[in-house]
Amino acid sequence: MTLYRDLGPFHTTAIGHGEMPLTIENNRGHAVGIETLHASLDAGCRHIDTAWAYYTPGEEEQTGEKLVREALETWNGPRDEVLVATKVGLRRAWDGDKPIWPRDGKPEHLIEYGKQSAQALGVDAIDLLYLHRHDPQVPYEESCEGIKALLDQGVAKWAGVSNVTIEQLDIARRVLGDKLVAVQNQYSPIHLETQDTLEYCAKLGLAFVCWSPLGGYRHPYDEHLFDPFREIAAKHGVSYQRVVLAWELAKGDHMFVIPGAHRPETILDSLKADELELSPDELAYLG
Repeated sequence: MTLYRDLGPFHTTAIGHGEMPLTIENNRGHAVGIETLHASLDAGCRHIDTAWAYYTPGEEEQTGEKLVREALETWNGPRDEVLVATKVGLRRAWDGDKPIWPRDGKPEHLIEYGKQSAQALGVDAIDLLYLHRHDPQVPYEESCEGIKALLDQGVAKWAGVSNVTIEQLDIARRVLGDKLVAVQNQYSPIHLETQDTLEYCAKLGLAFVCWSPLGGYRHPYDEHLFDPFREIAAKHGVSYQRVVLAWELAKGDHMFVIPGAHRPETILDSLKADELELSPDELAYLG
């Protein structure tokens, strides 16, 4: 049975679909992107996460949001059941041959980007809009005020913050009040540095949404950190990725994961993680 949890006012699937790999560099093309999103929706996923900045540097902007819109418009399922979250505050560029993510947290620009996101998604109001990342050139409070303006103008219904410290989260809470419902930080067996934010969200009653919950693929990391998960996976006869996601979901009822995928087979495997029950001993072993 698909696991649903409360993310602010939304009752949605605890395992969402992180759209990013479908439209940044090294994606498998438009058709595979649509096929992959349709596969996850058909399998019961009702939480899709994208961003203004999910596009290949130097090419058309906002391709991620546009892909999500097209996938939903061409899907035969109940669109009103699907929570679509997006993010503003980053752009894309090249630094030589390296793709980078320039930050832009100026309130007036965030307001412009938010309106562009609503247009790209084809909605009057965005379900959930995150401030993507802190721009060190702009006081964090001012950037949060830009998100608040989008809420006040009806461009977005609810707000979240991403890639934040506890201090930044408290600033966002002061500015956004009860409209702040989610924190999206990186968390995985190789990125445990946001454990404090995860625990703080539980105390506050905020959803914690893990991005790159399987470690990501854009940066090298120590594969041995996944060995305990491979051991448990072998006992259950499943992929170690399912074990990782099940372990994360067991961290609390406020936990959500948004694994990405380049093809349907990958996301369909991830979506089965909520069927995996790990014993207390297994969870203790994994940490």
